[in-house]
Amino acid sequence: MFFRVKSAGSYQYLQIVHSIREGQKVRQQVFGTLGRLDELKASGRLEALLRSGLRHCENLAVIDAHAAGETEAVRVLRIGPELVFGRLWKECGIQEVIQSLLEARRYDFDLERAIYLTVLHRLFASGSDRAAPALARRLSHSGNRSV
Repeated sequence: MFFRVKSAGSYQYLQIVHSIREGQKVRQQVFGTLGRLDELKASGRLEALLRSGLRHCENLAVIDAHAAGETEAVRVLRIGPELVFGRLWKECGIQEVIQSLLEARRYDFDLERAIYLTVLHRLFASGSDRAAPALARRLSHSGNRSV
């Protein structure tokens, strides 16, 4: 169900509508016309109707309370994309798979970390792959030594 604004002459009416599938076609069935949109807004009846329905929607009640300034943040935690991606990389086992595939090879550097950096760069700093060293320098200067 949804609201639809229906124009009739110079007026706009607010309707509650439901979509019904009949074979290959979708048809809209009007449950009811609530009245002229301008009158509903001016009288406050539309807001009163929506607030009465809001009592039955817990998620929207929280959003509405927050918008009204009736809630306060308990704690805000900001984490960087590298921390989130790093955890996903490890929990999905990608690090172990790459290391096991490279076990027989003898590289002078940690290739798994280079692959990790390349994927991280493509996700969060799209553009030239030649810019990846700049991302590595930024991460190492921010105190993250995992890269």
